[in-house]
Amino acid sequence: MERVGFGVLGPVAAERDGAAVPLKGPRHRAVLALLLIARRRVVPVDRLVDALWEDPPDGAVGAVRTFVAALRRALEPDRPPRTPPRLLVTEGPGYALRAAPGTVDAWRFEDALHEAADRPPKRALELLDGALWLWRGPAYADFADEHWAQAERARLNELRLQAVERRADSLLALGEAADAVPDLDAQAADHPWREERWRLLALALYRSGRQGDALAVLRRARSALADALGVDPGPRLRRLEADVLAQDPALDRPEAARSAAEVWARTAAVYDRSVAAGSRARLESSVGLLRSLAVTGGGGLEAARENRLAAVRAAEEADDPELAARVIGAYDVPAIWPRSDDPAQAREIVAAAERALAALPSDGGEHAAARCRLLATIGLEMRGVRSPRGPQAAREAEAIARRLDDPALLAFALNAVFMQSCTRAGGAGRRDAIGAEATALGARHALPTYEVFGRMVRMQARAGLGDFAAADEHAAAVDRLSLQNELPLARVFTRWYRALRVAVSGRTDDAEKAYRDAAAELRGSGMPGVEEGLLPLALLCLHLSRAHPGAPSAVEEAPESPEAEGGGAPGSSVLAAVGCVSPDSDWGPYRPWVEPLLLLHAGKADEAGAALRALPEPAPDLLYEALCCLEAATALELGDHRTLVKVRNRLLPARKEIAGAGSGMVTVGPVEGWLKAIAAATGEG
Repeated sequence: MERVGFGVLGPVAAERDGAAVPLKGPRHRAVLALLLIARRRVVPVDRLVDALWEDPPDGAVGAVRTFVAALRRALEPDRPPRTPPRLLVTEGPGYALRAAPGTVDAWRFEDALHEAADRPPKRALELLDGALWLWRGPAYADFADEHWAQAERARLNELRLQAVERRADSLLALGEAADAVPDLDAQAADHPWREERWRLLALALYRSGRQGDALAVLRRARSALADALGVDPGPRLRRLEADVLAQDPALDRPEAARSAAEVWARTAAVYDRSVAAGSRARLESSVGLLRSLAVTGGGGLEAARENRLAAVRAAEEADDPELAARVIGAYDVPAIWPRSDDPAQAREIVAAAERALAALPSDGGEHAAARCRLLATIGLEMRGVRSPRGPQAAREAEAIARRLDDPALLAFALNAVFMQSCTRAGGAGRRDAIGAEATALGARHALPTYEVFGRMVRMQARAGLGDFAAADEHAAAVDRLSLQNELPLARVFTRWYRALRVAVSGRTDDAEKAYRDAAAELRGSGMPGVEEGLLPLALLCLHLSRAHPGAPSAVEEAPESPEAEGGGAPGSSVLAAVGCVSPDSDWGPYRPWVEPLLLLHAGKADEAGAALRALPEPAPDLLYEALCCLEAATALELGDHRTLVKVRNRLLPARKEIAGAGSGMVTVGPVEGWLKAIAAATGEG
């Protein structure tokens, strides 16, 4: 049987048994191109007419039928008269080209690209080489100016760029960095917005022993991105530049990457063949995989969060309390931010954990560890929720873990205790102790994620206590450990901590830039509970802290300022501080505490007072003290003594701390300064 093939990765062409098919004029080719773009779907005659002529002449429909008839004769020259066509068929209001799978070069290219994504580097390279060889020029090259071809041309050209990048990635994984350089270098200048191409080119040059050229490429990338898009390089490019300058040994690991990829592919294939699709073992294994996926950041964390809930639901449907308990409690991924990324999901997981707890025996025997994990899960998932159940569950989990003398269980329980440590102000000292124990457990028992967690907690806590020298040491340790253990999300938090360090030093302009850079790295990390509203809040707190008389005493290197020399309440420059931040910012969950200040700045004092009096107590999280101080700032401006007394009573336990700095993110200056201002305003000082 004759085989007809089609080419669109270059000029549109057809061949039959290896010989070119004559396609006559440009409109014949255009009809064929339109049918190929439709991918076996029907193209109405009216659409063909609109595509072929800007101003269709009389008889355009008849002309299209003539073109189709000519194409049929060319594609199926041996078809007997009056027999229906098999390839270019009439259907409904138009025509469809029933090209067989594998007969269109673009389809073969896409299939190879898709298959390469799941193959070890050596096989992926073979597939990608074959796929890229199919290209004879730009896709649909003879129709570059036709509006109907633009979307498909752009899609295929994007896939081609991805294939070049994946091919380079495979070469790097195989230890053949030098072979990856020519293609990447040739195309980088033509596509300056593709940061991945710049990254791969710089990495290939570095692994080829050309550190200077690698740095030059990264500088070119910075300039190209600025010229083309007006943006700075993203976090992966910036991180690579820092690693190249530091000659980080982690940059030279092609053999390890190759081995890991091959082992993963083989193991996954065997598991897929050997373990039944609906088995409970597969469900429990999925949770283990989700734990690993969650610490990779970005899409990995989002995917883990989404699929975790599906796993919990599937476990409950099995009507096996012990299985449900294992699946729910196995997700012991350390968490550092006491505000949920998905509150609705958190509530559902808490409810499932409570059901599993109720179904398990409570005799403290063989089910003790499972109960501990369920209780720790409740404590973690009830983060930022003002309820006695969260702290109670965390305390019970800690008690069971200590009784069982299980380091991994205790680390998990301590994470829950940490999450429930913000129910009132002044908890930095307690959190520092939690962090110290988690750090020791992680280091002593090979639990690297909890060692990183403990260090991050101590970074936050020491900052809240004003001990920035110690906080700096913990931040450096987090960076080191996160690189060693491939935990990229941890460095998002140290980036914010370093922006906080600039903020407390008094360099306002530098701090603004540092905060914006940190926010760019946070974007897309898969942590909406951290990201939402954080940047504008940080900027507002930055400017409020400059108006705060006690702020410079927070760190010894802070410069003196006129505000620091004398009295003056924090509220004396509040409106100027508020004016430094756009009122249209997305304040996220912090909007209620910012709204009264925005109303004041707009001259709406009565509305500001009403909004202030309607404020609830801030959520029990690491920004509790900072939000209390925003409340105080408005009350100081309005002379609202009742609110000031209420805020003073909340803040008193944190008298020796720096408001907000315990988050490792923001600060509005020492709590002591705010308390003094409140005392002066209420006549109690």
